[in-house]
Amino acid sequence: MTADPGAYGLETFRHIALDDVDSTNTACFEQARAGDPGRLWITARRQLGGRGRRGRAWISEAGNLYASLLLVDPAPQAALGSLPLVVALALHRAISAEMSFAGDRIRIKWPNDILVDGGKVSGILIEAESLGDGRSAVVVGCGVNIAHKPDNPLYPATSLVEAGGSTSPDTLFARLMVELAHALDIWQSGAGTDDIVARWKPLVHGIGRPITVNLPDRSLSGIFAGIEKDGLLALRLDDGETLRIASGDVFFPRI
Repeated sequence: MTADPGAYGLETFRHIALDDVDSTNTACFEQARAGDPGRLWITARRQLGGRGRRGRAWISEAGNLYASLLLVDPAPQAALGSLPLVVALALHRAISAEMSFAGDRIRIKWPNDILVDGGKVSGILIEAESLGDGRSAVVVGCGVNIAHKPDNPLYPATSLVEAGGSTSPDTLFARLMVELAHALDIWQSGAGTDDIVARWKPLVHGIGRPITVNLPDRSLSGIFAGIEKDGLLALRLDDGETLRIASGDVFFPRI
């Protein structure tokens, strides 16, 4: 029987381990521009120019996990909006599998941050670029605070060590490779989004609580009413209107 070329078997992925690098996401894009077919992981001991969402600097000391996955033409454009949920589910499962924490200590903060005891322990940056040969490169960057956390974070932050966990970047990465391959297989380039959302919803943090969502042009406050079928955030405003939010920075008032 011929193997399905779209199946995300673990054996279809490759891995390059680097020492110091400007950014693992940047390194993946360089490989894509050189013709790499995708399904390539790049990890680094340390990033010299790591970045998060909206160009924010990402503290990248040795001892944490810095990993990026290059995917080429992974899904139709309309389906890529659910990819952050796929990655968050995999990262949640990887951290949960390696830590001895109770399950309710590890939550997903919409759309794709991982919290431990309410502190951000990891972030995901997904970037895309159209290549000259007509292909589309999508890079999934994952950073996990294992031994270190930022000193002055935008959100409350923690590290796995601070939370009482014990793992290494190599061990956690090996688990992440397995979990993301499995999650991508479920996702089926967007066809399995309903299944991903169903697995993701019970893990999300803060449904029913007041939140503020910072958008590029404004801030909105209301009640986190839930997650829509397509993974969008439902924000209920004071006047009763419910908005569907595709992306934004979510803040919970300190209690």
